[in-house]
Formats: sequence, C-alpha cells, structure tokens
Amino acid sequence: MAQTGRLKGINWPTLGFIAGYHLALLIGLPFYFYYSPPGAGLIVISIILLFLTEIGIGAAYHRYYAHRAYAMSKPAEAVLLFLGNMATQGSVLTWAHDHRLHHSFVDTDRDPYSIKKGFWYAHILWMFFKPIPVEPERVSDLMENKMVMFHHRHHFTLSLVTNALVCGAIGWALGDYLGAFVLAWWTRLLVSHHFTWFVNSLCHTWGERAFSREQSAVDNYILAFLTVGEGYHNYHHTFASDYRNGFRWFHFDPNKWVIWGLSKVGLARDLTGFDQYRIRRRLLSEDHKLLIATLRERGYSARCELEQKIVHLADGIKTKLARIAELSAELNRHRKESSGASALHNLQAEFNSLRRSLHEDWQAWTKMCSHVLDALPVPA
Repeated sequence: MAQTGRLKGINWPTLGFIAGYHLALLIGLPFYFYYSPPGAGLIVISIILLFLTEIGIGAAYHRYYAHRAYAMSKPAEAVLLFLGNMATQGSVLTWAHDHRLHHSFVDTDRDPYSIKKGFWYAHILWMFFKPIPVEPERVSDLMENKMVMFHHRHHFTLSLVTNALVCGAIGWALGDYLGAFVLAWWTRLLVSHHFTWFVNSLCHTWGERAFSREQSAVDNYILAFLTVGEGYHNYHHTFASDYRNGFRWFHFDPNKWVIWGLSKVGLARDLTGFDQYRIRRRLLSEDHKLLIATLRERGYSARCELEQKIVHLADGIKTKLARIAELSAELNRHRKESSGASALHNLQAEFNSLRRSLHEDWQAWTKMCSHVLDALPVPA
C-alpha cells in the first residue's frame, strides 16, 4: 500500500497541547486585558521576540535545516536553533523531514499537509493525526548533526526551559511576570504558530503563481510580511534551494537579510541563489506553456501564426539568456585572472548590448502575454 502523509489515529499529545493553550488563552485573555492591561514596553518586547523566533524558524528550521540553502558556523547555528526552539514547533529533525516530504510530494496524498485535503487540514488539522515515522534516508545529513539530534530528543523540555528563562527575564526587567507569561510567551506563541501554519494553508490558496503553475503554492505578499519573508511560496517551491524567498532586492524578506548579514561577518557561507536570468528562463517556460494552451483552448482563427510568433520570440529570448550566462561566467573569469583590458572591454560591451536587447525582447514578450491572455489581438 502506498504510504500517506499521516497515519490513522489521533496524536493526543499534540492535540492536547494545541487545544489546551488555545482554550486557556480564549478564556484568560479577556480577563488579563481587563484587569491587568500590558504596558507599551511589554508589547514592544513581545513583538520583537515574535520577530526573532520567526527568524529562527525561517532562517534555521526552514532554509538551513530543511533545504540546506547555505552553510553556517556552529555559534550561529546554536543561536538560530535556540530562537527556533522558542517557537515550539517540535523537533527540528521532524520539522525538516515533514517539509522535505511536502516538497517531494506536494499536492499528493504523501504530502503531510496537503491543501488538497482542505484548508483547515493544511493549516492545523494535519498535526492532530499520527505522523509517519521519520525516514532516515530523507534526513541522513541532519542525523549526523549532534546539535540536531540533542534537540530531537529533548525539544519539548528545551522549549519549556528556554521560554521560561527568557520570559522570566522579561518579567523581572519590567516588573510584570504575569504579563510576560501571558503576552511574551503564550500569546506570542499563538500568533507565531498561526503565522507559520498560514504558509501551509493560505500560501497554497490565495496569491499569485508566476513561477510554477502546475502546483498549488502561491506568492502572498501579506503573508510574506507576517512571516518575515516566507510568503513568497510559489517562488520557493520553484527554487527551493535558494536562500532567499523574496528574490528581488525590495522584497520584504528579513530571513534572507539575516543570512546575508551572517555571510558578511564570516558566520555563513555557500549561499545558494539563482540569478535573474535563470529565474527569467523559468518564467518564460511557464508563460510559453500557458500561451500555447490558451490559444488552443480559445480557438483563435490566426492560431498558427500566433504560435509561430510565440515560438520565435521565446527561442530568441532563450538564446540570449544562455549567451548572457556564458558572458557573465567569462567576465568573472577574466576579472579573477586580471586579463587584458581590451578583452575585458569587448566582453563587457557584448554583455551590455545583449542585456539591452533582452530587455526589449522581454517587453515584447510581456506585451504578447498580456494580449493573448486578455483575449485581445496581438499587434503586428
């Protein structure tokens, strides 16, 4: 029998923990805010702690452990694992294992939190069923990491102890132990959990699919803001090993900024990133398939002529993208070898010329996509 994402039977410890603290906050928060409203300092510190623990999940659990998108030093790993541990999302080994399954079998029955089983299943209900055992071959690299295995054995105790210590310190500093317990610990945990779970539910439901249209993952800019950069989910599913989810410089992605910052001070290295030309090749491929399918579905009278235009323009862009990649590699090699100025100048001139030509072709391609997909005639 084919293995599914979860086993039959209820995961009572997880159900009890999640339902228990949700119920406690539902009952207790109104009394807390009425009888002992938090001060501005506690609110600000709780938000900062939320941000830091989200960084621990995004930069460590997700991009480092699940996808190995970069390498980092042991001190940096210890700090990020500490922060991720405070988010109380279980063992990092299990977390990474389930996430790798999700990418390997997205939208199928083996996807642990498949959106095909419903929004609320993907969001939270999947955790209430017994998980399949960890497959050692899927996380063999992580099983060699002593820090990961120590956390795997003691993650719940570690989460309780670290949260108690940090929130106790906040309570001592502000003279408000109750507020630190309610707001900085449990309310922050509630918000953090749902933000992370929204990546499995909303980021497979509401948003754009610019890079990979054959699967449910979407880019959701609101979720990117709430999850410190994890909301660019369609891009992530297309280029999973990229240390960035928001690949453009202006995309809100604090996780990529933290990783990049660590690399600049020698605490991270080997950052995997895809250049704009490889990203454009993927966009071109997706648009090409969509345009041809649209023409055939709508039965354009001039379909053959349009298909020829699409193929011709797409082939030209592909050729230019390939040549730009070659030129970029040659330029880097010449700079490292300190080659003659004349050769470098000629390469740079060809590179710049091709970039300008590509920009014009890309504008023409974008216009063609717009006209075809909007069912308007393509201008001559």
